[in-house]
Amino acid sequence: MTDLTTERDGELLIATMDDGKANALSHTMIDALRDALEWAEADEDVRALVIVGRAGRFCAGFDLSVIQSGDPAAVARLIGAGGELCRKVYSSTVPVVAACTGHALAAGALLLLSCDRRIGADAPVKVGLNEVAIGLALPRWAIALALARLAPTALQASVATAQLYDGAGAVGAGYLDRVVAPDDVVTAAIDEARSLVALDPAAYATTIRQLRRTTLEQMA
Repeated sequence: MTDLTTERDGELLIATMDDGKANALSHTMIDALRDALEWAEADEDVRALVIVGRAGRFCAGFDLSVIQSGDPAAVARLIGAGGELCRKVYSSTVPVVAACTGHALAAGALLLLSCDRRIGADAPVKVGLNEVAIGLALPRWAIALALARLAPTALQASVATAQLYDGAGAVGAGYLDRVVAPDDVVTAAIDEARSLVALDPAAYATTIRQLRRTTLEQMA
């Protein structure tokens, strides 16, 4: 099974993650997402990228077979690759919209925080940074992203005590911008992306990188 499929829809590039399981961020998935982003940025006819999860799962975080491998170098390579992907998404010269179709945990939640607009399911899903609960400390690039995107009132609970949220709660915490019925998530995200294609591409690219410069430097 291909972990990521892409399709053009007018001025949009739609990238759908589906590894048949939990949509973990393996090296294969990270590379495919990076390639989709680079395609969107390089093709002047693409004005926005939509990242979609599979039904019930957006992304469950880093590939646990690597994280639990006992190989520190392999773990560092995977986390570094994930951090670089999130930094590239956060600095993208085209708007990136997430269709959060279900659970988004750990690195999956960080991928959400990297996207410009996040549409999620109004459902009892689990969204959040659960690293501390499973014995992991967040890398500095992840903390920088959390500081930039999460609501200040939710920061301590979200980062230090691994608070997880359902769809509506994730809006209040800052992981999502809004929620819709689960069956409407992808359509709503595509509509959201279409609303962004009217932005001037050059002005958007320059402004977004200036706006996020400090956070991007910290992530790097």
